[in-house]
Amino acid sequence: MESIYNNILHSISKGERLLAVLIDPDKMKLQRLYGFMKKLNNSKATHVFVGGSIVEDNVTENLVIEIKKLTRLPVILFPGDVTQITDKADALLFLSLLSGRNPEYLIGKHVEAVSKVRKSKLEVISTGYVLIENGKETAVQKVTQTQPLSRNNTQAIADTAKAGELLGMKLMYLEAGSGALHPVTETIIKAVKQELQIPLIVGGGIKSIEQLENAYKSGADLVVIGTALENDDSFFDTLC
Repeated sequence: MESIYNNILHSISKGERLLAVLIDPDKMKLQRLYGFMKKLNNSKATHVFVGGSIVEDNVTENLVIEIKKLTRLPVILFPGDVTQITDKADALLFLSLLSGRNPEYLIGKHVEAVSKVRKSKLEVISTGYVLIENGKETAVQKVTQTQPLSRNNTQAIADTAKAGELLGMKLMYLEAGSGALHPVTETIIKAVKQELQIPLIVGGGIKSIEQLENAYKSGADLVVIGTALENDDSFFDTLC
């Protein structure tokens, strides 16, 4: 498979809208996977993300193996912990939680992951991860013991994202959190996009085509949808 990151850059240069479907190994039952992936393949999805905040050992790898049998789309790990890293996937978002100040999630977990990554053929893509307050506590907050950035402080969010780019991140991910009450606002997306030269990913709380369109129009290069499809995969019908 060609470089996933380079393909992302190429697609963006052509003005294409990228869409990732996030599959949480803790929530996706294998008996449901075939029908889910059939709908995913018939949608406008361009990538499959796999990961969750809390997942038991080996569950991610088993799920990725089955997903790879059912799609030709690139399968990218979006891990909540080192235990979710498997070389059965195509690539790994090497996430650094820039919005928090817990050293474990800024660099600690990454050091722990090196022994796994070193032995794998995964394409590793350094990704700045910025968690934004959405109206309720998220699983990411609980697991990482960090606070999100205030959705009312656009400048702090834009500065954090820019700092990540200056540190050498290849992607920037603005996240409202799984099942967010409020998605990342258009104002925030626009402000961050103006600062960055790297691709911008936006996810969390997107439950309608209108919210999806707003994210793209505001500057998102790749939008992630997860919970909305977990709760009702008929949403795929609107993505065809």
